[in-house]
Amino acid sequence: MVARWGSDHPAVPLVVVLHGNGTSEHSMIEIAPWLPHGPVAYVAVRAPLPAERGFRWFAEIDGRPDPDELAGATRFVLRWLDGEGDRPVLLLAFRGGVTLAGSLLLAAPERFSGAVLLHGALPLDPLPPRGALRGMPVLLAYAEDDPRTPQPLLTATRDWLRRWSGAPIRLEQAPGGRLAGSVVDAAGSWLADRLDHLHQHGESPLPDGPEPDWPGLGRLPKRAGEPPDTTVGLPQLPLSSSPDPGLWDRIVGLGTPADAMIGPPGTRSLLLPGAAGPPGAFLHGSEFAHLHSDGSLHLCLPPALAYDALVKGWALAHPLAGVRLSAGLVLVPAPRNGTERETVTAMVAAARRYAAAETAEIN
Repeated sequence: MVARWGSDHPAVPLVVVLHGNGTSEHSMIEIAPWLPHGPVAYVAVRAPLPAERGFRWFAEIDGRPDPDELAGATRFVLRWLDGEGDRPVLLLAFRGGVTLAGSLLLAAPERFSGAVLLHGALPLDPLPPRGALRGMPVLLAYAEDDPRTPQPLLTATRDWLRRWSGAPIRLEQAPGGRLAGSVVDAAGSWLADRLDHLHQHGESPLPDGPEPDWPGLGRLPKRAGEPPDTTVGLPQLPLSSSPDPGLWDRIVGLGTPADAMIGPPGTRSLLLPGAAGPPGAFLHGSEFAHLHSDGSLHLCLPPALAYDALVKGWALAHPLAGVRLSAGLVLVPAPRNGTERETVTAMVAAARRYAAAETAEIN
C-alpha cells in the first residue's frame, strides 16, 4: 500500500518516501509540513514484509541487511516504479529505508535524480565501483550517537559517498540519536533546491555509449592513487595538496585572469566575458574555472565529461552540483607531476571550450 500527497500531475517530479523497518508508510507523513510544496508529488511506500510491529524491507543481522531480502525489496520497488511513468524520481529514506535507497540507487542509477538519506547506512558489501553514483546529488544526515546503526557502517557510508561515489554529497550532522528538527529542516531546504534545479535545467542523464573523447586529449586515462579527502563543508578543498608552480602558466592563456570573486584567499579566476556557452558552463558570472592557492581547481565541464572525470579519479563532485550550481561543477586536485599537469590543462581547456560553446578542438 502507499500514501500519496502533493501534486497529482503525472509529469511532475516524484519523491518516493521509504520508511524504516518496523513501521509503515504513515510514519514519515509527520515530516510533510517541512517538505517543499508546488509542482512535486510524494508517495510513501509500505514495505512488503510483515514485522513484529509494522512492516520491514528486510531482516537485519548485526545491523546488516539480509542480502536476499534486500534484493527482493529492491525488485519490489523498481517494479512498482514502472507504473509511475517516465518522470524524475527522488528518494527520501529513513534508517532501514536508507539501506534500501542505496540498493535502488546502485541497481538503477539512471532511474533516480537524487536522494535524501536520514540516519542509515548504505549496503557496501561488496564495495560498489568508483563513480557508481556520479552526478547523483545526495544529502546524508547522521546522528552523533545513532542507537540503531553500527558506527562502522555509518563511517563507511560517509567515506564512500564523499570520496568514491562520484555523488555531489552534502553532510548534515545532528547531536544525539534522534531525528532532529534541524535535520528535517535541512532535508526540506535541500530537496527544494534540487527540485528547483530540475525545473530550471532538467536532468543530466548518464551517458549511454562509449567513453567520451576530450578535446586535445582523446580518452581520459585513470588517475593513479586514492582520491584526496576534502573539507566537509564549504569551501570545498583537499585536506592535503601541494601546488604545481607550472600549472597557472599553462592555463592562464585559456581565459582572462582575475582575482576570484568567490573562493578562499589567493584564488585566481579564468574568465570568458561575452561567451555564448550555457549557464551550466560557469561558476559565477563569466568565470569558467578558478585555481586555489593549494593547487586544486574548480571548473565547470559538460556533464558527460564531468562524469567521466569522476569515474577516472580526476575530480570530486562539488557538494552543490546539480542542487544550486552547475551539474558539471567539479573539484580537480593539484597535479602531482608533469604528466598530470598536461591532463589537468586539457581538462581546463575542455571547460573553456564548453563556456565558449565551441566545437573545434582547442590546442
